[in-house]
Amino acid sequence: MSSRNPTSWMWAQACDLLDEAERMHRQFFRLAASGRTQAVWEPPVDVFEDEREIIVVVALPGVAVEHVEITYESGTLLVRADRRIPFAGSPRAVRRLEIPYGLFERRIQLPEARLEAGASECVDGCLILRLRKTGQS
Repeated sequence: MSSRNPTSWMWAQACDLLDEAERMHRQFFRLAASGRTQAVWEPPVDVFEDEREIIVVVALPGVAVEHVEITYESGTLLVRADRRIPFAGSPRAVRRLEIPYGLFERRIQLPEARLEAGASECVDGCLILRLRKTGQS
């Protein structure tokens, strides 16, 4: 493949972009192993820490906060719920379905610290959990 051939160069660039898109898709929407019989997906998360608290941001567009189950055990935060298809059962044809639906579960390993649940809120489709540090473990 010659780098001077524009067709070959564009084809190589397109293949590289497709590989990157597939890698990102696997990273953000990978299936998780679960004790449940249904397949689950994992929402993407961000974790921030300072000397006072750990803040966990979980991307959950379309999921009502009151339907989310949150547990913490042995340094692992578990966020679980079911994201339902909003127009299921309607006569509408699905033209595109890219947002993951169904049971999801995300296990988030947190830094070593004694933690206490603080405020939680839903902002712009993200669940924000604040965990206060209460002392050293």
